[in-house]
Amino acid sequence: MRRVNCPTCGVKVEEVPWGTGKHTLCKAYMLHLAHWARKLSWKETAESFHTSWDKVVQSVQYVVEWGLEHRELGTIRAIGVDEIQYGNGHQYVTLVYQIEAGCIRLLWIGKERTMASFEKFFTLIGKELAEKIEFVCSDMWKPYLTLIEKHCTNALNILDRFRVVAKLNKALDEVRASEAKKMVQDGYEPVLKKSRWCLLKKPENLTDHQRVKLREVLRYNLKSVRAYLYKEDFQRFWKYESPVWAGKFMDQWCRDVMHSKIDPLKKFVGTLRNHRELLLNYFRAKKAFSSGVVEGLNNKAKVTMRKAYGYKTYEMLELSLYHVLGKLPEPQLNHRFF
Repeated sequence: MRRVNCPTCGVKVEEVPWGTGKHTLCKAYMLHLAHWARKLSWKETAESFHTSWDKVVQSVQYVVEWGLEHRELGTIRAIGVDEIQYGNGHQYVTLVYQIEAGCIRLLWIGKERTMASFEKFFTLIGKELAEKIEFVCSDMWKPYLTLIEKHCTNALNILDRFRVVAKLNKALDEVRASEAKKMVQDGYEPVLKKSRWCLLKKPENLTDHQRVKLREVLRYNLKSVRAYLYKEDFQRFWKYESPVWAGKFMDQWCRDVMHSKIDPLKKFVGTLRNHRELLLNYFRAKKAFSSGVVEGLNNKAKVTMRKAYGYKTYEMLELSLYHVLGKLPEPQLNHRFF
């Protein structure tokens, strides 16, 4: 490209429509590499097209930066908030997704799982857009709930159904492990041995061997058996349509459990009662929004990380997740590689 040494403006380099800045690749080729980098790992993309890993990264970076600069947030009606672990140790990123029927995408990535990090998302979208959000799916972490209540003043906060079920299963497993250990110490037959997944899995997902084991365990009058029956009874809660009747069922279930003398379940009841209204928002939203979409997107994010065998820096992770899950717009070019 020609260079001109202008006495007034200084040295100027000719601008061409097929290139940008100091990139040594043309725009069409960078778009082509970025397209394949969404399907393959960056290393596999580089090997397939006989280029370097750095050139693939530059291509992805160009496409992501262009997409973030030109994307339109529009009106956001429903979001999901969660975090995933990356790297070694307790390293987390906070992820915010748009989870509406017509638009499911990654909106924002924040380093660490802190209030200060999540606050940056609301700074990005602004007060006016935050107040137009109608539904938010999140877990029961208090800083999330505090910021959502502060910024999304007109939104229904729907608690993560997956986390509620996970807490109940954890309580049941504590009962089983404690009772199994006590039975061995007291010299009783170890009937609870190898029964963990028989009690935790849904009945329709049990193998033939596990069904036989479950029938054997249910013959005994044990705390684990009673906890299992309470767990299965609680599944009826999700089948209600009316928040009023769902609330009545939950209140009665909690009263029954409080008389059971099963401490891990009584602790779980405390969690339910503390978040009663947020749980009932699932029914007020007509079951239209749940954490299932968020968990699915989290799985895609984890697959992206596994495909790359992890990322050494947060910046590379952020770039990759925006590229795969962000559904960012791409520059329109007259020429494309095929």
